[in-house]
Amino acid sequence: MTIDERRTAAALETALGRRSFMAAVAAVTAGAAVPATAYAAPTPVPTGSRRGRPGEILQPGRGPIAGDTYLPSRPDEVLWGYVPTVHASPVATVRSGRTITIDAVSHEGILEDQGRDPVAYFAGHGVPRARVLADATEIAASYDRTKRNFDVDGPHVVTGPVAVAGAEPGDVLKIETVDLRARVPYGVVSSRHGKGALARTASGGAPAGITLAEVMPPVATDGRASGEPTKYGNVSVFTRVEGDTGVMTSGRRDVRFPLNPFFGMMGVAFSGASGLTDPSANSIPPTLGGGNIDIRLLGKGSTFYLPVKAPGALFYVGDPHMAMGDGEVSLTAMEGSLRGTFRLTVCKPGSGDAPSVAYRYPFGETKDAWIPIGLSDPDGSVDGQSSDLNVAMRRAVVNALDFLQHDQGIDRAVAYAYLSAAANFVVSQVVDRTTGVHGEVRKADFR
Repeated sequence: MTIDERRTAAALETALGRRSFMAAVAAVTAGAAVPATAYAAPTPVPTGSRRGRPGEILQPGRGPIAGDTYLPSRPDEVLWGYVPTVHASPVATVRSGRTITIDAVSHEGILEDQGRDPVAYFAGHGVPRARVLADATEIAASYDRTKRNFDVDGPHVVTGPVAVAGAEPGDVLKIETVDLRARVPYGVVSSRHGKGALARTASGGAPAGITLAEVMPPVATDGRASGEPTKYGNVSVFTRVEGDTGVMTSGRRDVRFPLNPFFGMMGVAFSGASGLTDPSANSIPPTLGGGNIDIRLLGKGSTFYLPVKAPGALFYVGDPHMAMGDGEVSLTAMEGSLRGTFRLTVCKPGSGDAPSVAYRYPFGETKDAWIPIGLSDPDGSVDGQSSDLNVAMRRAVVNALDFLQHDQGIDRAVAYAYLSAAANFVVSQVVDRTTGVHGEVRKADFR
């Protein structure tokens, strides 16, 4: 299939919808399948351009696409609330060292407590239908791979998995975020009853350190007993984008803050479960396979290393963020759909192509810093769930020590002293059941 034919196919799919498009393909080609990896992007900008128009809505297959392969989010291929297991079938395959552009869909605006109708939800905030993403609308309306349970399932729309040729268990997948683009000029920040840093406990009381009156959202607004998500009393704050700034309105006053797009969720298959909705594959807690890691430093130009457990690695993304503060205290970041381009490279043991820690634990890197990571419960829901930040902190420090000793040749005692004198350890998030801490170790200190 030529590049022009692939562009035409993607344009037709956007116009007709996935099911109608595939039916048309079957009728025309007498059943010949169109592989997921065959879709290239039609673009309304001149060939070779890599810059979108300000405020442009990046509908599926539209606008600039930088990757060698393009992967949209289709209702019959994404998972809603769960991540791929080691038994998952890939929806795309790439060669090691090549790039893939993925259109990710934010869960905010399509969830059950928001009505599961993004056109209606965003219309309530002044967004016309034409500026609502077609793939978000289709997922909300027709997703049926799993039966949704709002009170049990994760919220995230997970796109993938992508197989990387040559990846085998024991390798590391190196994930370089090459490009990030907002698909829409707005996002949502949510707080939900029973979740977040100030959440009411399952028994109905206040968590340690605060009173019931200090719980957020306020206890008096908790409508979970109704059994109807739209009556739960959850709070979603619509946030518009102005240039590189997020803007929230409170009465007559605006609150403004800088945008910092990144994917809260980048992962490889980790769970060995065979079912799609096994608790070990829930999208909320991060694991040794990455997933909902929520580290805001992992934006454009960053590198994320993950230990491979499945043939092909089975890479996936979700939880696109436009901005987030360390801790993500209310429950969500500023959630908004993103188009991300990633270079995926297989690193073999002994090659020196990945930090030694990365062969057993997630590890991050920017141009200025190494990012050792600690999780409170790195196997997710297996054998219970721990949210102890002290555990996450200790693991982040140990991983930092291992890296400095084995990769940088620093005496372990000196490395420990250095971390205390000069490194920063930051709470990544406290809201994902498994809590996270990450370190920031300046590269300039080791030249």
